[in-house]
Amino acid sequence: MGASRNKKPPGGADASQTKPTLEVYTKGGVSSNPAYGYNFCTPMKLKLSHFARSTLIIAAFFGLDKVLAFARQLIINNQFGLSYELDVFNAANNIPDLLSALISGGALGVALIPVLSEYLEKSGRQGAWDLFVRILNLAFIVTAALSVVIAALAPWLINTLIAPGFPAEQKTLAVELMRLDLIAIIIFSISGLAMAGLQANKHFLLPALAPGLYNIGQIFGALVLAPSSPYNIGGFDLPHFGMGIHGLVWGVILGAALHLAIQVPGLLAYGFRWQPVLGLHTEGVRKVLVLMAPRVLTMFFIHIYFVARDNLASGLAEGSITALNLGWFIMQVPETLIGSALAIALLPSVAQLFTRGDRAGFAQAVNGAVRTILALTIPAALLLGMGLRPLLERAFPVYSPAEVDLIVWITQLYLAGLTGHALLEIGSRSFYAQQEARTPMWAAGINSALFVALAVVMTRSMGAGGIALAGTVAFTLEAIVLLWLLARRYPGLGETRSTLLRTAAGSLLGAGALYAVMQWAPLPGFVAALAGMVLGMLLAMAVLWPDLKVFAQLASSTDKVEPAQTP
Repeated sequence: MGASRNKKPPGGADASQTKPTLEVYTKGGVSSNPAYGYNFCTPMKLKLSHFARSTLIIAAFFGLDKVLAFARQLIINNQFGLSYELDVFNAANNIPDLLSALISGGALGVALIPVLSEYLEKSGRQGAWDLFVRILNLAFIVTAALSVVIAALAPWLINTLIAPGFPAEQKTLAVELMRLDLIAIIIFSISGLAMAGLQANKHFLLPALAPGLYNIGQIFGALVLAPSSPYNIGGFDLPHFGMGIHGLVWGVILGAALHLAIQVPGLLAYGFRWQPVLGLHTEGVRKVLVLMAPRVLTMFFIHIYFVARDNLASGLAEGSITALNLGWFIMQVPETLIGSALAIALLPSVAQLFTRGDRAGFAQAVNGAVRTILALTIPAALLLGMGLRPLLERAFPVYSPAEVDLIVWITQLYLAGLTGHALLEIGSRSFYAQQEARTPMWAAGINSALFVALAVVMTRSMGAGGIALAGTVAFTLEAIVLLWLLARRYPGLGETRSTLLRTAAGSLLGAGALYAVMQWAPLPGFVAALAGMVLGMLLAMAVLWPDLKVFAQLASSTDKVEPAQTP
């Protein structure tokens, strides 16, 4: 999720050349063979690689998920407003989410994919599933046991660590919600690994659908379980159970069950069969656990951000946690569609390239991913930041002008780090593809310490905005460090000069178009903002078309050894 360093290799391509290429270092020296580089000027037939197709499929379904997530945010935020009740709901999720991230949802899932990819390459699918079922059983047992411990410690965790600034009544409510949320986390201990298993097989369709179903469960909770009076849709009154904020948590639990259910047919189709085995001493399990250990610390450091954010915000004005959460969500929409989608599809491909010893292919794939991130996220952040206010005013009429001001300010500070967040996904997964987790661990540890220090200082003068800015600075610096270290190992990987020049030009062109539409088009404010952002992004993409052509061919060398599969 960060920016790359533009370290030009000796004799490397210059942006002013007629046919610039990325020169990649191999064991024999520098290769100028166009097969190992990018020709931005020669016309090319756009036949998408498996990686590019997978990225687009993931992005498409993530887009559907974000539409559903936005609908969820509309319903919940207009129902509860910037209130302590919604602050409690958001804060109570922190420790359960940390548990999910440390076990199946993040640390173990990411550690598992490279090892499964290796088993698929060397031992076939049956050997990979034998390893998978052992990891799955272990994750479920550990998650269930830790959930019991967290439920018992919930009062202390809320009072001391999560939200010490909450009034006593809100602390009691937070304990109740945290304990309920642990049910969903136990379900995710299976579902998160199901995603990893399918992605290792380069099947991305069902894992991409799963988050959308998770949102549908939460929307059901917001529309049916939580309200005290019925929602009327098309003249029909929906059932209502009057569960209040508790209904939102039960919607989370329902969403987690749907998240798992959609993936089970995919596992079965690829030959997975559950068995009651553990085998902690088998080579594959040990390998995953060794790789997972630093990843656990990495995820712990990452989630310090959320814990520290809500800890600091709990002592600020009512609604501060909700405003920070909403600003983060808005920034995460383009980050997920671009950074997460590309990085998820990238990991199995670059892990395969690394297993083969194809250093040139590895460098080319990562460099192309970095260029794509830069080309898409910089104009997206600029345009969204400019057109944000009329969209928020239209979407959340319940908020006062002062509350809209707060959310706009926080979101713009988050958007300043959009490119950093997206590139950090590429940088960290590139290390995991090499089955090396220690470097991202140390980078995340430094990031968390830097964030806490900056947030404590900035919050005193900037309030909630200081927390957002501190996160932007810390995560962007982490990404820069990781990509710089990768570029030292793979000379040429960080060459992005020509892309940055095109991105600057395209972004300015798009911003000018958006400004003109918002100022002079005879349209309602929010319509002008939407139309201007679409026009601005299209103009930026026209300038950045050479980089989008590179994306279409990324990791195409890994297509040759894979049997024909539907992504």
